[in-house]
Amino acid sequence: MIELQQNNPLHGLSLETMLTELVAFYDWKILYAALRLECFNTNPSMAACMKFLKKTEWARERVESFYLYRFKRMPKGSAAQFELKPRARGFADGIVPRKPQALTVELIAEMRKKAQADYQEMKRNNVRPQYGKDKPKAQDHYAQNKRTDKNRPAPSQDPRNPWGK
Repeated sequence: MIELQQNNPLHGLSLETMLTELVAFYDWKILYAALRLECFNTNPSMAACMKFLKKTEWARERVESFYLYRFKRMPKGSAAQFELKPRARGFADGIVPRKPQALTVELIAEMRKKAQADYQEMKRNNVRPQYGKDKPKAQDHYAQNKRTDKNRPAPSQDPRNPWGK
């Protein structure tokens, strides 16, 4: 009996195809700004990047995560999902990738500043980051699925419709 394959856009996708799609859509400068990998900055070429990413597992996983969550815009998973490597993660049946997120170097810089400010605020409030299995209860404004911005809808609790539309 044929076993059903996990719903994962990375299944059967080669690293070269993934990198080709990313470079064609974003360009080397945006990939460097987003991922901070020197292979995208210093004399970038497909061959050099492929060689580096094949040898360096952490960098390859970073590119695969970027591909899943920024380029294919798949919904974020649970903490257990994030403990898995990107190629081992699965998504519920029926969830299809959306259009890639449009990024600019300026937008990425703003996102980094906001993330840094959020991290500093979290440290001031003595809230530990949510890593591992023994997670402390988060304070209200860091609680899962809780939005401080009232104009944005909260994520859907329906597993068949994670975007809430």
